[in-house]
Amino acid sequence: MRRLAKPMLFAAAFIWGSSFFIMKGAVDVIPTFFLLAFRFTGGAALLALICWKKWKSLFTPDYLWRGAIIGGFLFLAYSVQTFGLMGTTPSKNAFLTAVYCVLVPFFYWAAAKRRPDRYNIAAALLCVAGVGLVSLSGDLTVTWGDGLTLICAIFYAAHIVAVSKVSPGKDIYLLTVFQFFWAAVYAWICGFFTQALPSPAVFSADLLIQMGYLIVMATTVALLFQNVGQVWSDPASASVILSLESVFGVLCSVIFYGDQVTPRLLLGFALIFVAVVCSETKFSFLRRKRSAPADNPV
Repeated sequence: MRRLAKPMLFAAAFIWGSSFFIMKGAVDVIPTFFLLAFRFTGGAALLALICWKKWKSLFTPDYLWRGAIIGGFLFLAYSVQTFGLMGTTPSKNAFLTAVYCVLVPFFYWAAAKRRPDRYNIAAALLCVAGVGLVSLSGDLTVTWGDGLTLICAIFYAAHIVAVSKVSPGKDIYLLTVFQFFWAAVYAWICGFFTQALPSPAVFSADLLIQMGYLIVMATTVALLFQNVGQVWSDPASASVILSLESVFGVLCSVIFYGDQVTPRLLLGFALIFVAVVCSETKFSFLRRKRSAPADNPV
């Protein structure tokens, strides 16, 4: 299993990166809240079946309120991100969402009183510069889609901090089932009150394939790959690999969706990517290589 750890992380990053342009196609047909309701309902059901052996021995009632809290943040993050996707390109949506990695240390500072270090601050400055290049137009304005995507990054960061607060001592797979369940409940409620239920006629074969990919691969399989891969990988390398999600998001959007990438966008993407790597790893992989002793066979 250890040999498969890094390939699993790469696969998770690719699956999530490829889901941006697929979401873009699906949200053009299915209202946002119902799209998320279908996705999280399917994800919760699949993961519950996968974890069926854990229910009898590990389940306790407090999983309900813990799942309700982190499911709420997850629902807010996905909702705002998906609405933002309607007003921007999949490639920009992918990279602007990655800003959450830089925000997490500052949110954790507020929650746990742990001050960000110099790498976190450097990452924040790099990220601000990158976001400016990616999202600001010629008249120095931000499109509403880019703005919503940046707000969704705030909710993703809050979600990660919330998970760190409510998950200790709990099985992460069972907790994720309830996270998906509550996110689906919130999505169904918002959908029924604010949007029209999509007609069965819109569910073409192509759309069903897209929904299947989002439910099975981008929600269930990618999560399992991430959890298993992180168990058998050091945190620094795992963070670098998972941060490639935004890179894969751009590549897939350019190849399959036809996004146009300018030199300015590429520079902005590069700055955001370096900021994510700086915040997540503090470049420990570079220091380890420099400090490694040379081989001196006797």
